Amino acid sequence: MDYIKNLNIFSKLSMKLSLDDVIAPVFVLIWSTGFVIARMAMPYVEPATFLFWRFAGVITAMAALSLVWRITWPSWSQIKHIAIAGMLLQFGYLLGVWFAVRLGMTAGLVAIIVGLQPIVTAWFAAWISEKVTPRQWIGLCFGFAGVALVVAEKIGFAHIPFVSYVLAFIALLSITFGTLYQKKYCPVFDLRAGSSIQFGVSAVLCFFCMYFFETGVMVWNASVVGALLWAIFPLSIGSISLLFMMIRKGAATKVTSLLYLTPPTTALMAWLLFDEPFTLMMALGLCLTMTGVVLVNARQANTVATIAE
Repeated sequence: MDYIKNLNIFSKLSMKLSLDDVIAPVFVLIWSTGFVIARMAMPYVEPATFLFWRFAGVITAMAALSLVWRITWPSWSQIKHIAIAGMLLQFGYLLGVWFAVRLGMTAGLVAIIVGLQPIVTAWFAAWISEKVTPRQWIGLCFGFAGVALVVAEKIGFAHIPFVSYVLAFIALLSITFGTLYQKKYCPVFDLRAGSSIQFGVSAVLCFFCMYFFETGVMVWNASVVGALLWAIFPLSIGSISLLFMMIRKGAATKVTSLLYLTPPTTALMAWLLFDEPFTLMMALGLCLTMTGVVLVNARQANTVATIAE
């Protein structure tokens, strides 16, 4: 009897560890495709217009799923915090990145600017009562050095307007403070309800941007349709849900350190899909980045929160 009980406990623990081990790499792979689809879609549609249709598609999908799933809606006070986090994580971050790409910034350069997030997050970690250890600081520096190597060759050849840099840094600050705000004020909520709230608020804001500042024209071709479908389902619903889960299950500095893997992964994808060069320097940068992530995440106690069912 004890043997069966112990076996069941071991099986549950193994399943939990396996799930935790899978979430991070899957998140990095999906998240990295965001820069790729931006390159695919931007020649045919303006940023706020694309993001409006993307968020509207997510809301439609979530509404359909709500007919099957019983969603637990948060209190009004928590809804306000979730909405504010969503404005930063969805609207501010994505619009900044997509406008920067639209105005000529390369995916690699956007990636390195946004790749500063773990450093910025560590600076402000005390806001949510997290302590960053010396080993984690070393890991963060390794990670940033790796990111710099991956995209260093692209920076020197890019002729980019100043406003693109401003927009990219707005995106960096938005995702950094969005992550910290959500970790501090609303770390636990029903993922389906939270996603509906955040994407709903972001859709409204994008609609106003589209109406007042863009033409609203969208060329419906294979690249745009493919980018839109990928952005709605794997990126918006899939990766954001994984990000929320990791924010709840781990310290913010550890979670954002995983984003160091985005620029090298993006470089690999660009090599495979667009025949962009992947040099020895980029390979060295990938190794440094992975070392940095290991140093930040190894043997640190997580702040565990209950995941909403």
